[in-house]
Order: sequence, then structure tokens, then C-alpha cells
Amino acid sequence: MLYQIIDILGTVAFAISGVLVAMEKRLDLFGVLIIAFVTSIGGGTLRDLLIGNTPVVWMRDLTYVGTIFITVVFAIIFVNQLKYLRKSLFLFDTIGIGLYTMLGVEKGLEAELLPIMCIFLGTMTACFGGVIRDILCNEIPVIFRKEIYATACIVGGASYFLLISLSLKESYAYIVAIIVVISLRLLAVCFGISLPNIYKFRS
Repeated sequence: MLYQIIDILGTVAFAISGVLVAMEKRLDLFGVLIIAFVTSIGGGTLRDLLIGNTPVVWMRDLTYVGTIFITVVFAIIFVNQLKYLRKSLFLFDTIGIGLYTMLGVEKGLEAELLPIMCIFLGTMTACFGGVIRDILCNEIPVIFRKEIYATACIVGGASYFLLISLSLKESYAYIVAIIVVISLRLLAVCFGISLPNIYKFRS
């Protein structure tokens, strides 16, 4: 039950981030819906295809499609209020990657993958929807820039397995790992922490 709630929350968070990007680009209603949809289910779709979980989850459970439609309508109606939230796109995107990282890790564990593969799967689940969103909106995906993004997902996923090895209850470790991802991303942006720029090392 906990995992399904987190999955729905992640879907909502990414759908809102997709709507905000699409409306900034002044796309029509269909464009807004498509961007919200691929942002929400892009990473999960790739994850399910890689582990052979087909048909992918959103094709078997209309809850996700319905959630996206409702979220899009809500975000469009209250877009002005959402814009009053400082850096609302960043906020919803950050919440989304935190939730989706651990959903991907959980799916990897269900598929009996090694911990390192679960971490990679979680990172892919969290980041790939945003990659598709940015490419379709003619932006360089955040994951390819120097910002702390995928790194936060990797550290969060690794912290989950570390906490489990220290005998922390699984549900608590799950929540803590989500908080680690979100906190790292927030701290990195607030304090301007980023990965090294390789061009600085070129002579």
C-alpha cells in the first residue's frame, strides 16, 4: 500500500512539472497533456521494459492515466497559484525524483537484481521521464548538465541498502532514502554545489 501511494505521489509531482514546462513553452492543450504524460511514465516505462514487466504498469492499471489527467486539469486551472510558489518546477521535479528513485529500486528488488543494478534502475526510473520532457521541449536535459541530479538518486539508492545492512526496518530505510535524494538535490541547488566541469581541466 505504501509503495502504491508513493507511486501515485510521484506521478502527480512529475505530471505537474511537465505541465509547468509545457505551459512555459506555450504548447497547446494536447501538447501539455503529452508532456505531462511522458514526464510521469517515461522512466517507469523504460524500467518495466528492461526487467520484462510487460505490458507496462500504466497499460494494466488505469489509475495512473486517470491520475495524470486529473493532475493536468488541476495544474492548468491553478497554474497562476503554482507559479507563485518559488521555483515550483524545481520543487515538484525534486520530489518526483526522490519518490521514483525508490520505486525503481523496489522494482529491481522484486526482479531479484543485484543492489547495484537496483540503484541504476531507480536512477533511470527517476530521471528518464525528465529527459524525454526536456528533449521534447527543446532543452538540454538536467541530467546531462553539471547539476546534482542523477547523483542524488544514486546516493539515495545506495543509502537504502546501507541502512538495510545496518538492520534498520525496511519501511524506515525506504522513507529515509527518499528524504536523502530530495535533501541532496535541494542542498546542491541552494548552496550552488555541482559536479566538476571537465572543460576546466583542459589546457
